[in-house]
Amino acid sequence: MKSKYIILIAFFSLLFAASAFAGEDTLNSGDTAWMIVATALVMMMTPAGLAMFYGGMSRYKNHLNTYAMIFVSYCLASIIWVVYGYTLAFGPDKGGMIGGLDNLLLNGITTGSLSGTIPTFVFVLFQMTFAGITVALVLGSVVDRMKFSSWVVFTVLWITFIYCPVAHWVWGGGWMGSMGALDFAGGNVVHINAGVAGLVLSLFLGKRIGYGRESMFPSSVSLTALGAALLWFGWFGFNAGSQLAADGVAASAFLVTNTSAAMGALSWMFAEWIVSKKPTVLGIASGVVAGLVAITPAAGFVNLQASLIIGLVAGVFGFYSVTILKHKLGYDDSLDAFGVHGMCGIWGALATGLFASPAITEGARGLFYGNPGQLWVQFVSVIATIVFSAIGTVIVVLITKFITGGLRVEKEIEIEGLDNSIHGERAFEID
Repeated sequence: MKSKYIILIAFFSLLFAASAFAGEDTLNSGDTAWMIVATALVMMMTPAGLAMFYGGMSRYKNHLNTYAMIFVSYCLASIIWVVYGYTLAFGPDKGGMIGGLDNLLLNGITTGSLSGTIPTFVFVLFQMTFAGITVALVLGSVVDRMKFSSWVVFTVLWITFIYCPVAHWVWGGGWMGSMGALDFAGGNVVHINAGVAGLVLSLFLGKRIGYGRESMFPSSVSLTALGAALLWFGWFGFNAGSQLAADGVAASAFLVTNTSAAMGALSWMFAEWIVSKKPTVLGIASGVVAGLVAITPAAGFVNLQASLIIGLVAGVFGFYSVTILKHKLGYDDSLDAFGVHGMCGIWGALATGLFASPAITEGARGLFYGNPGQLWVQFVSVIATIVFSAIGTVIVVLITKFITGGLRVEKEIEIEGLDNSIHGERAFEID
């Protein structure tokens, strides 16, 4: 009889211990393996995918300079993030505005530290890749004319004072996330933030010499198309990885990301075909990116049907922004960072407020699922991001000008090309 009681006591003790253990974060090897892969995919997007995409669209004499600025921005982001960027974005919340300094140099984070079911070191690196690509996106507005030294200083300041606070607002326990704003993988944090900053920086720099009067052909549309393909591939890590787990929501995000990208490419292609009578490869590649941008904030919240609509509108909206809106307003956004990332990011954030479905993620409910308040929350988050990014970037630009003595290269250098003048190299040999 005593042995039976001992067995019963041991059984209930195990049940109690198991239930207590289940309430704590535990390492999941499947989630961890997926997040390591997702992190590598997003890393590839910047010094490979974006460098090719932007490099191919820049003029032949500035091709290597575009690569160099993207490479150096990613390197700077990598160092800034592990020294103090991570703690500003994800450290203990300070008034809903910024993270505390508890994790400077990743202090307090060990190999046993977990973020959900994955090692915190993996989470840190995953989030670092987002910071790296966001500031690199800004470059698309200003290639062909910005000083390399000024770009280095701008990158450090912008990541520190613009990117980190917005990331904290949305993902680090700040006020925007607490308000209920939905941004699965970076509509506000990445695309609106970068697009608005690019527009501000381009306005400070002014138009390129000859803009509107002479043709400025891309150095390699083929390279841009390859870059778009690599971005598309890497974006699966960007969006599906933002679930931080290998589960059904990640699978859904994977599906809608591909669908929106394909629909964005087709809608841009047909819009261009109708208006300009020629479906260009550059247009198709740009449509892919427009569809990817728009689905980013919505990826973990919307179903397949919504992704078709989001991609369709993104392609048309992106085409309109870069071919009509830009010329009507008269700004020189060199590679259309604002037109694609800013404008399509705004559409994606608002679309999340329309199409977020509780069938995909519990608690996410948009206008079409009986919650009109979500659309208002999304609108407020978009306006706040635009205002903060615009004003903050103005301040960062003014500080950069003071430190470096100016933003723009000299006229002679711009005419000759930045590859040879600044780097002493050439991407192409031109007879």
